[in-house]
Amino acid sequence: MKVAIQGELGSNSHMAALAMMGEVEILPCAVSAKVMAKVVSGEADGAVLPIENSLHGSVAEHYDLLLELPVRIERESLRRIRHNLIVVPGVKFEQIRQVISHPVALSQCRRFLAEHPKLEVVSFYDTAGSVKHLMADELHDVAGIAPELAAEQYGGEVLIAGIEDRAENFTRFHLILRESAPSAIPEGEEADKMSLAFAVEHRPGTLVAALEQLAAAGVDLTKIESRPVPGSPWEYVFYVDIRFQGAKQADMALAGLHGPCSMVKVLGRYRAALI
Repeated sequence: MKVAIQGELGSNSHMAALAMMGEVEILPCAVSAKVMAKVVSGEADGAVLPIENSLHGSVAEHYDLLLELPVRIERESLRRIRHNLIVVPGVKFEQIRQVISHPVALSQCRRFLAEHPKLEVVSFYDTAGSVKHLMADELHDVAGIAPELAAEQYGGEVLIAGIEDRAENFTRFHLILRESAPSAIPEGEEADKMSLAFAVEHRPGTLVAALEQLAAAGVDLTKIESRPVPGSPWEYVFYVDIRFQGAKQADMALAGLHGPCSMVKVLGRYRAALI
């Protein structure tokens, strides 16, 4: 199976893909739009993308792509995010003058970086990419912040492990397939979670009416957020995650939404991942 990810080999998305699918061929991509384009075209069998981080919230672009394209969420995975200071093997901490990584990773290691103010902090396009770069150019005064897998992938050395500010740092990843693709859900695994997108008319009470339908169906609303509708100022699409008990309850919730909503799209039904 070919699985596309945003970022380089050795990234957290790479680790999430291995955790969900086992040994697969990873297709690294520079941007998320390219990841999804490979899925839609059939060049990739699926994609693994982060959808939400417990500290930094949702990845808004990925919600937009799920709504826009003929794809579906097939599975989800929760991964604890660990950030490691990685260098060319043999480099000592005293030699390091610069630290590079993705801006989100840097922001999650503020305490460590504040404790070492002499280190120049520079944003880079990808966590694993920072290690790929310093290893390719044999930079002895630069360290990257990345997963341990990046060190294994490119031959780097973990100089200091676990430099993140908070241990309770989790990212939720989705396995995304084309709408027409056969199921990749393991036999015996039943869905108990559904992600939906819906829109309502821009007048008082419409959102409440939609949420009342979910309450009437008895489902557990675990997430709700809004995204602007491109080309329609001050109009929004609402994204919700619900937990349900049995397909009948999910169908009831979905049927209820079609009344007050002008648009409803099921983004996926899948088994909820637990910590």
